[in-house]
Amino acid sequence: MNIIVNGGTRGIGKEVVIYLAQDINNQIIITGRNEQALNSLSTRYKNVKSFCLDMSLFDGQQEKFREMVSSALGRVDILINVAGLLIAKDFLVMTNDEARMIMETNFFGPASLIRILKPMMPAGSHIVNISSMGGFQGSTKYKGLSYYSASKAALACLTECLVNEFTDYGISINCLALGAVQTEMLDEAFPGYKAPVDAKQMAAFISDFALNGHKFFNGKILPVAVGNP
Repeated sequence: MNIIVNGGTRGIGKEVVIYLAQDINNQIIITGRNEQALNSLSTRYKNVKSFCLDMSLFDGQQEKFREMVSSALGRVDILINVAGLLIAKDFLVMTNDEARMIMETNFFGPASLIRILKPMMPAGSHIVNISSMGGFQGSTKYKGLSYYSASKAALACLTECLVNEFTDYGISINCLALGAVQTEMLDEAFPGYKAPVDAKQMAAFISDFALNGHKFFNGKILPVAVGNP
């Protein structure tokens, strides 16, 4: 499989890359802002290539990225949008620049990525967007996470919308709304909270879903949570 993991330098994304790289038949491109972390993974695994990419600045990098993917892979069987930015700050004190950075990273960037990669995705390919229970309609919401949750809700809604756009092409797209997972991002949002699931466990679930979930689901927003948050 030719796989792109958007946001693979830490937490769940990094563990997804490690899980999928165990199969030498998988050719993987990972993105992220941390060049040192990217180089560490691409050096460790021969079937992993990296591209330093800031999703909040994707417009200026998308053509170079498209060319790299086209040259390295030719086609894309699986796209996993894990990249996310969380700034835990009350709505009334969040600056416009911070809010826009969250939306660019969590919504506009992944949406643009899907658009430029779609011509390289054959029938049978699968897009997996990683959202949050914070963006899941009717779920418990938390102070300080308004923009983050709204950005993830937008990504979930986009997933539902793109089913109608991609049906004729045979491309499946689904969204996993994750609950609490023990990661650096969780520590930033809920200091001291201990999640019932760790990053490796969630990464195994996401990876298996990316490989097989399109056989059973399309256009679905699936909550993946055992606790609250």
